[in-house]
Amino acid sequence: MSPTSTTEATRPALDRTADMHPTDRRGLDRIEVGGRIGDFELLTELGSGSFARVFLARQRSMQRLVAVKVSADSGHEPQTLAQLDHDYIVRVFDQESLDTPVADSPDLRLLYMQFLPGGTLLGALRWVRATPPAERSGRLLLEAVDAAMTEKGEIRPTDSAVRAEIAGLSWPETVAWLGSRLAAALGYAAGKGVLHRDVKPANVLLTAEGVPKLADFNISYNRAVADSCPAAYFGGSLTYMSPEQLEAAHPAFPRTAADLDTRADIYSLGVLLWELLTGSKPFDDTAGIGAVARSALLDSGPSTVTATAPPRTTAAQPDAIGAFALGAALRLRSAGVPREAVDRVPADCPPALLRVLLTCLAIDRADRWADGRVLAMQFELCLDEHARGLTDPPPRSWRIRLRPYLFLILALSIAVPNVLAAYYQRELNTALIHSRLDPATRAAQRDVSDLTNLIFFSAGGATLIYLGRRLLTIPRRLRAGGACAPAALERTRRDCLRFGHLAVAVVSALWVAAAVIYAVTIGVADGALPVRTAVHLLLVAAICAAVAMTYPLFLITLYLVRCVYPLFLHHGTDFRDDGRSLIALTARCRRYLVVAASIPLLVVASATFLPVPDLLTTLTPLRTICVGGVIGFVFSYIAFRLIEADIRALLRVVGS
Repeated sequence: MSPTSTTEATRPALDRTADMHPTDRRGLDRIEVGGRIGDFELLTELGSGSFARVFLARQRSMQRLVAVKVSADSGHEPQTLAQLDHDYIVRVFDQESLDTPVADSPDLRLLYMQFLPGGTLLGALRWVRATPPAERSGRLLLEAVDAAMTEKGEIRPTDSAVRAEIAGLSWPETVAWLGSRLAAALGYAAGKGVLHRDVKPANVLLTAEGVPKLADFNISYNRAVADSCPAAYFGGSLTYMSPEQLEAAHPAFPRTAADLDTRADIYSLGVLLWELLTGSKPFDDTAGIGAVARSALLDSGPSTVTATAPPRTTAAQPDAIGAFALGAALRLRSAGVPREAVDRVPADCPPALLRVLLTCLAIDRADRWADGRVLAMQFELCLDEHARGLTDPPPRSWRIRLRPYLFLILALSIAVPNVLAAYYQRELNTALIHSRLDPATRAAQRDVSDLTNLIFFSAGGATLIYLGRRLLTIPRRLRAGGACAPAALERTRRDCLRFGHLAVAVVSALWVAAAVIYAVTIGVADGALPVRTAVHLLLVAAICAAVAMTYPLFLITLYLVRCVYPLFLHHGTDFRDDGRSLIALTARCRRYLVVAASIPLLVVASATFLPVPDLLTTLTPLRTICVGGVIGFVFSYIAFRLIEADIRALLRVVGS
């Protein structure tokens, strides 16, 4: 456990913060390695800061190794950690209060927790900087973990599924793997009302398998603790602080610590992961750190600025230096991630990962991921080659090129199969039915059929445009960089996944209505509707309706799932409910695949079991439709397999 090293930036007299951390080390400095504190034998020191020391200790009663953190008895870290039971947050066992024998020195608190022998991400970062980009991979993380274990005298673990998974990752994928777990930890903590406020490499511990665990909640804010105040122990590490966190620490800005939310932690996580990915931070805070280093309040390092109540004796100069450091950091962040920092991104970094990290580092927190769990899903997307190919295809990919033509593609996907079905209907009706009708009935039927088609095609087109109105506007707005309300995005995503079904439902209803009108026209004009004619009409309508239903569904769904729906995954909305819709879409496609398989069977049945007046005349259109039905089924099956693979990849991202 790496304690936070703290440099206090003084504040004006009317300060928005509460009590400062005691920095009187007289009690801490008397603790020696090799000694005992209660039930704990202190074996070695793991880290030290201005108000805490961390030791590897043996708990005699339980005969186990633990990490013991001894600090000033202040803050709510024990209560916070006790409420957080998560796979990627360090687990606390218990705490004890210690009386210090030094007069007038503060009491101490002993907090003992699980010992993680793999070191910290700060140690791994040193390995990253010492390794050329082309040689970095998941094995680099394992080497850093093994080196930390060797330094502590731990035995390297036997190979496991987790270590094998990491070893097979590229370095950008390793960063995404770590990011997914840390984002999940932040999301879980935020759900419990906890903000970490000091996310940095030194505060991420690693297990022997390389699994990260978030630690050091010493300056966190816990809404669940009754007497916790967001301004108490407020601070953070200067180079990892978000713009709003810097403003809250700066005396010239009205923002307060109470204004912060989980998006500040997400920003800090973005800086951490960017540093791991490239070996350097996205912003050069050297000038600000140098200013703090020149401050008389410098303690054990310039990495952390803690905004506290002003000390009893302060000078104006340290105030000015602290404000200068914060202001310099703010100015750097106000311009966004500089181009030279983006140029340092490894060539094998997936575009999806770069997009996710840049969103984490957005200047305006409204443009960042709003929740750690959503961010975790974004990192999982980066780990799935199929899924990230859907959401972030290459710039010249056909998926990118087809996105602007949504209306044209949807219109053609619906119109072409329907025109084909109308042609089949005309040919079959001519062969099976029209030859038995008198000329006057045939003429009346054609006139009514033409008028019906005109009305139904117009009504169907208008209905489909209305049903797809959001699909026609929202994606275009997103591609242009516009903003959309979360509710509008959610409705559009829902429309995207069900539009194919809605389209064929409208088309099917119109085909049924047209068949009824066709039969009524013949019955009225001819004076009667023979049973054989009615059955022929029913079969022809069923065949043509199946053509008009199945082929548009697969064309529409394939396009929307591959080209349009992934666009919504770029935006910080909770997609977990989409899992059910994606599963339902897969089941729906299976049912339509059965319908596609039935088309040639219906044609064969109509030729085999129903008497026809002239077999030779009827055979040609039946053969045409039968061959077309077989080809259509093959196409539908291929499209279904592609859709199914895409949905599986998307489910791995959004969850089911």
